[in-house]
Amino acid sequence: MENFVWYNPVKLHFGDGVTDKIGKVTAEFGKRVLLVTGKGSAKASGAYEQVVTRLQNEGLTITEYSGIKSNPIVEDVDKAAALGKEKKIDVIVALGGGSVIDSAKTISLAMKYDGPAWDIVTGDYKPKDSTPLIAVLTLAATGTEMNSVAVVQNNCKQQKIGFGNKYMYPRHSFLDPSYTFSVPKNYTAYGVVDLIAHSLEAWFGEGDATLSDRFIIAIIKEAMKNGPDLLEDLENYDLRAKIMYAATCALNGLTSNGKKSGDWGVHGIGHSLSVVYDVPHGASLSIAYPAWMKLQKDRIPERIQELGKALFEISEVDDIIYKLEYIFKALGSPVRLKDINLKIEEGNTRERLKNAMVVSKVDGVVHKLTQQDYETLLDLMA
Repeated sequence: MENFVWYNPVKLHFGDGVTDKIGKVTAEFGKRVLLVTGKGSAKASGAYEQVVTRLQNEGLTITEYSGIKSNPIVEDVDKAAALGKEKKIDVIVALGGGSVIDSAKTISLAMKYDGPAWDIVTGDYKPKDSTPLIAVLTLAATGTEMNSVAVVQNNCKQQKIGFGNKYMYPRHSFLDPSYTFSVPKNYTAYGVVDLIAHSLEAWFGEGDATLSDRFIIAIIKEAMKNGPDLLEDLENYDLRAKIMYAATCALNGLTSNGKKSGDWGVHGIGHSLSVVYDVPHGASLSIAYPAWMKLQKDRIPERIQELGKALFEISEVDDIIYKLEYIFKALGSPVRLKDINLKIEEGNTRERLKNAMVVSKVDGVVHKLTQQDYETLLDLMA
């Protein structure tokens, strides 16, 4: 087991009605607020009206930047950061899912930098400060509400990159499960896939941390048990709460303590799908993970078998991969490129996807991928 320091300064407010306090909490950081939102889901859920009202009741001045895409782009980050500087913003409130909060995290750094935000994403500039950030979650999936990681894409460069910075932790995160009632069935399913994928990235990482592994298994089982039921009852508060909490725990450090690292190769594959064809993040992962496990089945059979025994009480590698694929299918998430109307043998699909993986240097931290692996993975995903 590896030495570790677990530092997580996020104050998490979880449960029905927790945003009652958001005005007072936000006012502690200043009067001028940059409200970052998506394309309308927060308004549909009623979260937007509640949050704005509670901010205004504290006499806060709100400047809004809306329209963040589900695969967030760096151009929005630059525009929002420029707006924040112009308005002398004191504090950012991110109201949305992972894409909105990831964008707001990057904006919080970019507001303290005179250059393009992409310099921060690539690591060419190392931030030393950030604008305080408050997160209000409306989609359970990424876990970004309780970590210091963000993902942003650059369409011009055909790159989608995940990066971390200790100044990106939200100061407070508000998680009201009722704010996710309006999330449609497909995106609810993608969120469940995403939290399973985060757990698997830790499982296939490096290091002997048995308690962390037990947390991983517990989180995946929570998703397997409650995810399908939630899809049949989208306004069930208890099921929404269980999935929301599982998604947060899947990427707040709980599953990685004592390990050297997770792997994250599958997320790199998924990011390539998203940046080229704008595939929803969770959907890209349900396509990529079974293919990656088929690629790895003769390389790491013991680790896959341990997973199968813990989750399904089976030990045949092919059966374990089939079972995981079946779970994704049962959620209604795609497991092949053809499920999203992409065919490797038509047009330049293969070339575009492989080029995206090459440009982004898609690799695993532990289980390294080669360009020949890219070819194999494309065939397995077809």
